[in-house]
Amino acid sequence: MTITARKLIWGVRRRTIVSDVSFDVGQGETMGLIGPNGSGKSSLLRLLAGLKRPQSGVVEIDGQDVASIPRRMLARQLAFVQQSAATDTNVSVYDVVRLGRTPHRSALSGWSSADEAAVASALAHVDMEGRRAQPWQTLSGGEKQRVHIARALAQTPRILFLDEPTNHLDIHHQIAILRMVRDLDLTSIVALHDLNLAAMFCDRIVVLEAGHVAACGTPEAVLTAELLRTVFRVETDIVTTATVGQPHIRFLA
Repeated sequence: MTITARKLIWGVRRRTIVSDVSFDVGQGETMGLIGPNGSGKSSLLRLLAGLKRPQSGVVEIDGQDVASIPRRMLARQLAFVQQSAATDTNVSVYDVVRLGRTPHRSALSGWSSADEAAVASALAHVDMEGRRAQPWQTLSGGEKQRVHIARALAQTPRILFLDEPTNHLDIHHQIAILRMVRDLDLTSIVALHDLNLAAMFCDRIVVLEAGHVAACGTPEAVLTAELLRTVFRVETDIVTTATVGQPHIRFLA
């Protein structure tokens, strides 16, 4: 599925947080969102996912305005993984991931083999199948994050939005999760802090600065020393090798 953002504007009171944002995401593409804290990444993700309504502008999925799609139908098409989510309920890992099947089930429908297969596949993707019976409250922050990603995958969405999905994860699982997202047959938009991870796993990158698009393009085109100096206020050395192809950022003291 494709995603189109056109002239999105959104804010709170008199403060504009997303300002005239436009870009397209192609079928099966992994788009990265990067920018300093407060640049509008989380708010933009929620606008794209239909969780917030823009004050002006439009978001389209395959040419259809997100605002016109019934909520249940939208939940079957896209999934959203927020930065952190908590629950005080005493449930198991399996119970949390099982919630991802809710949009596909009616009030009277029983639990099907397709539901079970979707949950099992989601747990395997995040390396948590051996923890399915473990109580939620006993998990570490990184393990909880992986379970929330599994719940999103259990929805079997065609579009996946992830807001800082690598927070609290060790480097092994950061790389594993982002590789999985890239390799899934989904259209994905991922907000990231780590610029080198964005370069490694994103087909294209949108750079946000104070709510507007400062740059949009491939990692090679976007991640330049000049842009990082202007937007992030850091001095860098950008290294691109012929064998790897993507830029690697070295931060200078």
